Amino acid sequence: MSTTTHATGFPPLGGLTLARSAMDRGCERRSQAVLFDDIWGLDSTCVMVMDAGKTLVRDNKIVLQPSLGRSMPENLVYLGRAVAGAEVPEGTDIVLEDLTGITAEVKNDGEWLGLRDVATLLSPQDAGLFAEAAAISNWHAVHTHCPRCGTRTTVESGGWVRRCPADGSEHYPRTDPAIIVSVVDAEDRLLLGNSASWPVGRYSTLAGFVEPGESLEAAVIREIEEESGVVVHSPQYMGSQPWPFPSSLMLGFTAVATGTETVPDGVEIRDVRWFTRAELAQGIESGEIQVAGGISIARALIEHWYGSALPEPLGRK
Repeated sequence: MSTTTHATGFPPLGGLTLARSAMDRGCERRSQAVLFDDIWGLDSTCVMVMDAGKTLVRDNKIVLQPSLGRSMPENLVYLGRAVAGAEVPEGTDIVLEDLTGITAEVKNDGEWLGLRDVATLLSPQDAGLFAEAAAISNWHAVHTHCPRCGTRTTVESGGWVRRCPADGSEHYPRTDPAIIVSVVDAEDRLLLGNSASWPVGRYSTLAGFVEPGESLEAAVIREIEEESGVVVHSPQYMGSQPWPFPSSLMLGFTAVATGTETVPDGVEIRDVRWFTRAELAQGIESGEIQVAGGISIARALIEHWYGSALPEPLGRK
């Protein structure tokens, strides 16, 4: 049985919103060829439906539909089993049915919401379930054909493998690791950057993808220098969380700058600034500065440095 990770053993950032989990993914059951035939239509099997990245939510809970009395669709993914303390009985099997582009009869007993809309309001089980479903759904949407020969692949292993019928190759869901870093200088100021794709005034911690053959620590040093011109040392791991928009795993670090001169790359990053705690708080309260939202690991990194929750703009209190 898979272990859950929502109770103990967290690194400094603690239990991040999208890193919460209270599900047994039941990985050992995925290889059973008759898994769906065995569990579909049972009282102990529920269905999470998704459509274009959204699922049904009512009273801040994912609406799980019964499989009993419904025809079994072809596009199912096995998400796992509920554990003790979940909203449904322990041992309940939960499967994903992705309705994107499919006409299906679904009881609309709730509101269709995306993960960003509701993540902070969900229980650990539902937050982990939604993140898992969103990530695997995104993978299936863009990996329909064999990357070797272009043949359309078939789905196996409870929805977690796609096999090419032409050359027999197996293809697994991908996760793209990305580092995200709170950089501090000798005066304990925080370095934040304004992305070229963001409005002026919006700042966040710097981030970038890990390249093939590169360690996480090397990626921290390379990305920060590339984007800001700042050389850093002593990368320290702080925590991680999935970011299924569409397929990233965000790995949070803190690092120390060797100097304070900044040179934004002008392509990805328009501007970089050093902030004291007072400067950041004043900028947020005045509305001059906007920072990352509550479900992001960027927000957690900033608030860890700040020492508490960030203030709200004065007009929103």
